[in-house]
Amino acid sequence: MKKQIDINGMACGHCKSRVEGALSKLNGVKSYDVSVEDKRAIVEYDENVVSLEAIEQAIEDLGFDVAY
Repeated sequence: MKKQIDINGMACGHCKSRVEGALSKLNGVKSYDVSVEDKRAIVEYDENVVSLEAIEQAIEDLGFDVAY
């Protein structure tokens, strides 16, 4: 499954790296494309292994806001 997650609060390359680091640690995340300019991440994941909610929570745990 592939989803776009809108992320508020990303402002720089370091922010992008932090989000990418969190996504890379989640089992079931196959690929991701994080954009500071567009303030979003497009994440491809196996929904049988990891939920969208767990992915969003990992991003929020970094201090960013996931826009719903």
